[in-house]
Amino acid sequence: MLIDWIQNHFLTLLVFIPTAGALLTLLFPKEEHNSIRALALGTTLVTFAVNLWAFAHFQVKTDFVFQEVIPWVPAFNIEYRLGVDGVSFLLILLTNFLMPIVILSSWREIGTKVKEYHFLMLLLQTGMVGTFASLDFFLFYVFWEIMLIPMYFLIGVWGSGRKIMAAFKFFIYTMAGSVLMLIAILYGYFKSGESFNYVQWLITPFTANEQFWLFLAFALAFAIKVPIFPLHTWLPDAHTEAPTGGSVVLAGVLLKMGTYGFYRFAMPLFPEASAYFTPYILTLAVVGIIYGSLVAMVQKDIKRLVAYSSVAHLGFVMLGLFALDQKGVEGAVLQMINHGLSTGALFLLVGMLYFRRHTRQIEAYGGIAKTVPLYSAIFLFVTLSSIGLPGLNNFVGEFLVLVGAFQTKPAFASVAVLGVILSAVYMLWLVERVFFGPIKHEENRKILDLGLREVLVLVPLIAAMIGIGVYPKPLIKMMSLSTENFVKLVKR
Repeated sequence: MLIDWIQNHFLTLLVFIPTAGALLTLLFPKEEHNSIRALALGTTLVTFAVNLWAFAHFQVKTDFVFQEVIPWVPAFNIEYRLGVDGVSFLLILLTNFLMPIVILSSWREIGTKVKEYHFLMLLLQTGMVGTFASLDFFLFYVFWEIMLIPMYFLIGVWGSGRKIMAAFKFFIYTMAGSVLMLIAILYGYFKSGESFNYVQWLITPFTANEQFWLFLAFALAFAIKVPIFPLHTWLPDAHTEAPTGGSVVLAGVLLKMGTYGFYRFAMPLFPEASAYFTPYILTLAVVGIIYGSLVAMVQKDIKRLVAYSSVAHLGFVMLGLFALDQKGVEGAVLQMINHGLSTGALFLLVGMLYFRRHTRQIEAYGGIAKTVPLYSAIFLFVTLSSIGLPGLNNFVGEFLVLVGAFQTKPAFASVAVLGVILSAVYMLWLVERVFFGPIKHEENRKILDLGLREVLVLVPLIAAMIGIGVYPKPLIKMMSLSTENFVKLVKR
């Protein structure tokens, strides 16, 4: 009976186990730091274990799986409606894979307000998983907003430098997009016969003019979250000032909310408007690839360099989605996952170095491969993953994106290829300046190499990079029907 109940409520468990863990942290005295950390880590590990069980029971279908529908506010046709396809399930799996890593990585870094930090992290996990799993627009919006509050406080309380400014900027940008999306949701609710049901919206005959404005409202909210050039200016500040765990979650999952929003809502619901705006969005995506790469190249702060690289990497995701070729879309989804792994690992590594030297300035280093050989080797490996070395994860995603884009949008793909070259330039130049050459500062002779906990944090990410690079077939198979259906919906 218990097993049957679990199989019928996989998504509810994935959404609310973190909430239960967050509430349990409130029962601990605030001085019990290690107990709170252990509880948070245990909660995220249990959630990931349930996710793996769901992975084992996942059946590839054209329809949504693990669906749960319960009336919530019948007077307004609001339902607790959950369901996933291959794409949203993989993004949930990525979220729950990263969260134990984030908690373990914060074990020593977060020494103040430990209870509050882990409470917010677990609440954020609920918001992220709920957003990917929602098939009711009201429920989706609730989870979308739940994500905003914890991240605002994570940056503003545990961040560094200009953390208040960065948190405020993140909040204002995201809220501005959210308000427009809420207006569009309310309009669609009345247009679809007073329904928040996503499936009902798919068959609602929106006029061309309605599609134009509704797409614009949704797309702006999602474009800010991606972020697409020129709406990206909040991202470098948020990444740079956030604590390491916050940066990993922001890069690994929150940015994917924007690209997922285009995949799930903006494009299939409003296909005519999507076709109209495609040249403009592809132009911004390609500009973002080149711009993000060039600006990353001149950064003096390591973390800020990695942050600008995200603008370029997410440009490839948008290129793959709007190419409207199945291979390109599959590459875009893979890149969502790959970016979470590689860039998340880079932020972890930068955080580990900052914990030792309390500076992220590139000029403060040089030659440290002599003192921290293990750290240097892993940083180089993750760098090679990030720039798309064949045999590692990013190569597969970028290759599929470009193959798909060359089929349908060759002009944009031709320019985007430059981003692959530029990413190798700025990342390898970073490695050369930080790790090789003579040791310029005496402090660098005393840096400690990675400890066991830090190795345990990085090993799962390295294994995933190799696994996807060598054998991506299981992921592609899981998403294939979903991406095929997506292309058909947008082209209808």
